Amino acid sequence: MKDSTVIVVGGGVIGAACAHYLVKAGRKVTLIEKDLFGHACSLHNCGYVCPSHALPLTEPGAVGTAIRGMFKSNSPFSVKWRLDPKLALWFFRFARRCNKKDMLQGGKAIHPLLVSSLKLWKEIIHKDKLSCEWKSKGLLYAYASKKAFEAFAATDELLRHHFNESATRHEGDALQELEPALKPGLAGGWHYEGDAHLRSDLLMASWKQNLESKGVEIHEKCTLTGIIENPDSSVTVSTDRNLFEGSHLVIATGAVTPHLREELGWRAPIQPGKGYSITMPRPRICPEIPVIFPETKVGVTPFESGYRLGSTMEFAGYDDSLNPKRYGLLLKGAEDYLQEPHCEPIENIWYGWRPMTHDSIPIIGPCPGRKNVILATGHNMLGLSMAPGTGKLVTEMITGSKPHLEPAPYSPERF
Repeated sequence: MKDSTVIVVGGGVIGAACAHYLVKAGRKVTLIEKDLFGHACSLHNCGYVCPSHALPLTEPGAVGTAIRGMFKSNSPFSVKWRLDPKLALWFFRFARRCNKKDMLQGGKAIHPLLVSSLKLWKEIIHKDKLSCEWKSKGLLYAYASKKAFEAFAATDELLRHHFNESATRHEGDALQELEPALKPGLAGGWHYEGDAHLRSDLLMASWKQNLESKGVEIHEKCTLTGIIENPDSSVTVSTDRNLFEGSHLVIATGAVTPHLREELGWRAPIQPGKGYSITMPRPRICPEIPVIFPETKVGVTPFESGYRLGSTMEFAGYDDSLNPKRYGLLLKGAEDYLQEPHCEPIENIWYGWRPMTHDSIPIIGPCPGRKNVILATGHNMLGLSMAPGTGKLVTEMITGSKPHLEPAPYSPERF
C-alpha cells in the first residue's frame, strides 16, 4: 500500500541505511538504483568510520593550501578549470567559510552525526550479522616531518577541547612500536583510538542480502525520470521501467543529485570531488592500524582479505576516466612511510565521486517545496561514517518520531 511504502532512490550506503531504518520502523521500502546496488562511491572507499574527522574542510588557510597545490604536479588536490559558474560559486562560498568560527560551527553539525553513526554501526553489524571485516583499531595520523607532526598538536587540541576527540601521541621510535609496518625514523603520529574501519564492498554485498531478506524491493538499472506529488500527499515516481507509489520519497543519490534539478524543482549545491583507490593483496609487512599520511594525503586501510590505498581530491566535474597520474600519487604517497607500501598484483583501480557541499555539512531534510520528498545527500568524504545516523534521522522525519539528533544544521533550507 502506498500509505506505508517509502521509495528510496539511490543504492549506496546512505540509501541502504535509510532502507534499513525504514523497514525497522515498519515501513515497506522500494529502492531504485540507476546502476548496481552498492556501487559508485560506496564500493571501494577506504572504509573509515571516524568521529575524529569532526572538523570540516573549511579550515583557516585551506584556500591558500589548495591554490599552492594546484600548481604542483604531485599535489593530491587538483581542479580542472573550465567555464562553470556553479563551480566558481561553490569555491567562493567555500572560501568564505575558511575561518575558525565557521569551521567550529561546521564541526558541531558534523560530529554528532559521526558519533551517532559509530554507535549505530556497531548495533547493525552485530544484530544483522553483516559481513564486512569490522575492526575497532582506531586511525593513526603518521608524519615524516617533525614540524608537521608538532603542528598537528593544535588540531588535536581543537578536537579535544570542542569535541572530546583526543589522540594518543607517539613520537619517534614509539610510533614504530605501535605500528611496526611503518619505516623507522618517522617523526611521530597521533592515534585516534575510538575510530574503526570496515571493508565497504563486502558490507554492501552483505547488506543487500539482509535488506532483501526483510522484504526491501531493490530495482537495479532503474532510472528516475519524474516525481509527482499527488493531491492526497502521496508521491508517484516514474522511471524508465515502471511507476512506483509511496507516502514519501527519499533522495539518496550522492554526487549526482544536481542532475535531478528538473525532477526535484531544486538544484542541490553539490560538486563531485573525485577520489581514487587501489586495492591489492596484503603486503608481507602489513599495517594492522589504518594510517593516514597527511603530508601526502594518502590513506592506507588493511583488511583481513586485502589492502587499500586511497585519497586525492579532483574537481573535474563528472569525468569518468581514470587518470594514471592521480592513482600514481597513491602508490608514491605511501612509499616514504611504509616498509612495504604496496603489493602485486593490483586487483582494482577505482574512482568515486564524493558529494561535496561548500560547508562540509550533509543535506538531510525535506526538499524545498516538496514536503514528502526527503533529501539525504551531500555527505562529502564521510558517507560511510555518517550513514546509520542519516538513515535513522530520515526515518524519524518520515514517521514523525522524536529525532535522535537536532536536524536543523542539515536542512536544505540553509542554502
